Amino acid sequence: MDRPSRRRVLQTAGTVSILAAGCLRGRTQTELAEPGDAPGYEWSEPDWEPAGGVPAEADVEPTTVVSGLEIPWDLTFAGADAFLTERDGGVRRFDGAAMREETELEPSVGETILAAEDLPDRSAPGEGGTLGVAAHPSYPDEPSLFVYYTVDAGEIENRVVRYDLEREDLSPVVEEIPGAAIHNGGRIEFGPDGNLWVTTGDAETPSQTQDSESLAGAILRVTPNGDAAPGNPDFGDGSDPRTYSLGHRNPQGIDFGPDGTAFAAEHGPTSRDEVSIVDPGGNYGWDVVRGGPDDPEYGAYGEYDRVTPPLLNTGPETTWAPSGITFADGDAIPNWQNRLFACGLASQTLYAVTLTVSRESSSAGDGGDGIVYDQSWLDDRLTAIAHPLFEGEYGRLRHIEQGPDGALYLLTSNRDGRAGGEFPRAADDRIVRLEQS
Repeated sequence: MDRPSRRRVLQTAGTVSILAAGCLRGRTQTELAEPGDAPGYEWSEPDWEPAGGVPAEADVEPTTVVSGLEIPWDLTFAGADAFLTERDGGVRRFDGAAMREETELEPSVGETILAAEDLPDRSAPGEGGTLGVAAHPSYPDEPSLFVYYTVDAGEIENRVVRYDLEREDLSPVVEEIPGAAIHNGGRIEFGPDGNLWVTTGDAETPSQTQDSESLAGAILRVTPNGDAAPGNPDFGDGSDPRTYSLGHRNPQGIDFGPDGTAFAAEHGPTSRDEVSIVDPGGNYGWDVVRGGPDDPEYGAYGEYDRVTPPLLNTGPETTWAPSGITFADGDAIPNWQNRLFACGLASQTLYAVTLTVSRESSSAGDGGDGIVYDQSWLDDRLTAIAHPLFEGEYGRLRHIEQGPDGALYLLTSNRDGRAGGEFPRAADDRIVRLEQS
């Protein structure tokens, strides 16, 4: 698969493997997998534009909707309901109208529809537990909920199950996803194509991410029944047909632009966090490639034509620790429309990421404290400009979700054992609603 590009000029001729490139700054050598074959795929420039001006905290009015939660991990709205996972617990269902209108709700207001013990073999080692949640695109006519969680049935793995709310039964969707105490991925989202997208981590074994037979360090695309989605790329003999892209480290965020473009955010090693366009058959380079030409430890994207570079990479000195993301395509907050929002854990910051075909096409980078990511080795299809918001105000931020009313809902993660300073506060963890001020 040839990645579309305007700026990038390959520094090597032909396909270059890591073995041909030498010892890679003294690191253990890993063979880069071939990109997958995705016939007919062609990326096209978006027909949407971000709002003009600079996104700011003053654009919104924050309100705590739910307080006293235990490590909330994911939130999704479906029909009249809102479903929430707690990493050390199960799945709660809240009334969607209450989420839009009420304040300071207690967790008990949310009905527990799946307790931790209702999920077979469930375990919560380290960063594992009850993670992603998504409702069937036809909910409530199709009353199915999908849950990603960690299991221990002799060894640690991750699993996606489908829960029928009427029959109250569970069925497997994706099993035997490699798991560990850290790097479990875990975000699931139905795309505009009606298929379920699943992010998985490298499960503390980075070399798995270049193995097309493994489900580790990948983004999967499956039907609601768990079959490989029609049109998935082909990574060659023996590859798992459910894999859409590979070479990821620990992606915990995925969402889609108005034109269906998939975006992902993932944790880097000691900083080097990334936001990328997800291409079918894309190889995102982990654990060989992770930076620019001056990176002291990892290979440079410009040196390898097998890999797809990210839209932004925070570099070896800056940490976001990105988790959930959402593309705000509603007009309820006009100055935030058509921007990507990424939650930061260690950085305790919400990042408003403006994506433009070129910097000249938008005034979003003018003024404020925006960081422009336009280095020549980055994916040049879109230029990313990031503005930090609410730094340190709410602590660790796990996910952000756009509600049916266009408001954005922010989940904190201050009771996961990694918060410091004044966190966790008495009301933590919480859901904060962000509405037009």
